[in-house]
Amino acid sequence: MKEAYKQAILAAIAGGNEILSIYNTDFEVEYKGDDSPLTLADQKANEAIVDILKPLNIPMISEENKNKPFDERKTWTQCWIIDPLDGTKEFVKRNGEFTVNIALVNNQKPVFGVIYVPVTNELFVGLVEENKSYKLIWEEQKNFDENFNDAQVLNPKGSEKMRVVGSRSHMNEDTQQFIDKLKTKQDKPVEIVSKGSSLKFCLVAEGLADVYPRFAPTMEWDTAAGQAICEAVGLQVIDQKTQKPMLYNRENLLNNYFLVTKS
Repeated sequence: MKEAYKQAILAAIAGGNEILSIYNTDFEVEYKGDDSPLTLADQKANEAIVDILKPLNIPMISEENKNKPFDERKTWTQCWIIDPLDGTKEFVKRNGEFTVNIALVNNQKPVFGVIYVPVTNELFVGLVEENKSYKLIWEEQKNFDENFNDAQVLNPKGSEKMRVVGSRSHMNEDTQQFIDKLKTKQDKPVEIVSKGSSLKFCLVAEGLADVYPRFAPTMEWDTAAGQAICEAVGLQVIDQKTQKPMLYNRENLLNNYFLVTKS
């Protein structure tokens, strides 16, 4: 595995450890304020990630950074896209379904993605150029290679049902209409599978769901790592406005609606 990818994986784990240092305290938070536990978890995770990735001299786009203007960013051929804490509602609800997301983008296309689940130590890694994605439980007592020796190679397969990923927090009318329309087209039962944060991408990549419609606002850092993991196993992440795979480091970092599905 490329050294930059190894560093990104270690950065995601370091960010997750910072989040847990706050998550495991007896905090109460309703909204994100300047000194809320949620804000501190975001900031501490971001600092840990940036410290590890900065020596690689690859520019970064992060939810927690003041991002560069597009006039500068448009000259980048490569960049990291980082969400130090994806799933803030899940963090507040204490259901454990929040993640750290890091992707590497080359010429606007994600080529690598890591999604780390701090509460469960689950690690998802997508290597688009190798057409492989992995899932493993990260164990601190093992070294890097030992951890990956036990990794599961993801291979999504269909089922007797059409399993649609629906958000725990963002189900809306457009998504419901898509599901209702799907029911009229399918000759097999349609089932809703719920999950928080970028784990929705992982459900499809694992073969635990078949399609993920996201017809609600997201930002580039919410999706880049998940897209890499999905594309590495042959899935498509299609921008519903362009009808092409989603691109990154755009002038507007707000995504259009998208659909994750089999090719």
